[in-house]
Amino acid sequence: LKLQFLYLIAPTGGLSSYTHTMPLFQKFDRSNVSASSKTKSSEQRKIRQRIVDQFPLLEKRIDDIIPPKANICAVKCQNHLSLVTVNSEILFFQEREGPYFPTLRLLHRYPDILPVMQCDIGGCKFVLSGANVMCQGLTSAGGKVTPQLRDRTPVQIRIEGKEHAAAVGLLSMSSEEIIEKNKGPCITNCHYLGDGLFNMPSLD
Repeated sequence: LKLQFLYLIAPTGGLSSYTHTMPLFQKFDRSNVSASSKTKSSEQRKIRQRIVDQFPLLEKRIDDIIPPKANICAVKCQNHLSLVTVNSEILFFQEREGPYFPTLRLLHRYPDILPVMQCDIGGCKFVLSGANVMCQGLTSAGGKVTPQLRDRTPVQIRIEGKEHAAAVGLLSMSSEEIIEKNKGPCITNCHYLGDGLFNMPSLD
C-alpha cells in the first residue's frame, strides 16, 4: 500500500510547528520483513557506488562502513520499504526508488554525512513522536535552516541544544521556500529515535 501522510489541525499554542504523520517505522518490527537475500558482487558494487554518489563524504570511509568482503543483504519490507544490512546490521533504508537514508545509529557515528535542519527545543517531543516538521519550527528562535538545499533532499533533524540527530527526514521545500513561505510542512519525518527501526538495529 502506498504510504500516505495525514495532516491534522493543531490546537492553538500546541502543534503549530508540527504535524502528525504515519511514520515509516512507527510500528516496524520483524513481522514487516518480507524477504532477505544476500547480494551478488555486482549488486554490492552498485549499492556501494550509489551510496558514495549520494553521500560524497563517505567515499573515504566506505570500506569501513561496507567492507568489500562483507555480507551485504538487500531486505524487502512491507509498504515498499527496503533495507541494506552489512553483517546483519541495518545501515540504510529506502522507500520505493527514492534516495537512501542512513539509520540514526550510523548517522550518529558519521554525523557530517547529512545536512542539518534544527528545530527549536519546543519541538523535541513532537519530532520524537514521528511528527512532520513545519517551517515555523525551523525559523523560530532556536531553529536553524541550512541554506541552499533543494526540496527532496534527505536531512538530519536536530533539536536545539542537543548534540546528535533526533530524526532523519526528507525536505518537501527548498531552504529558500522554508524561509520565504514560513508556513506549512517542510520536512517529512522518516525515522526517529525510539521508533521500530531504531529499536531493531540488526537482523540476525
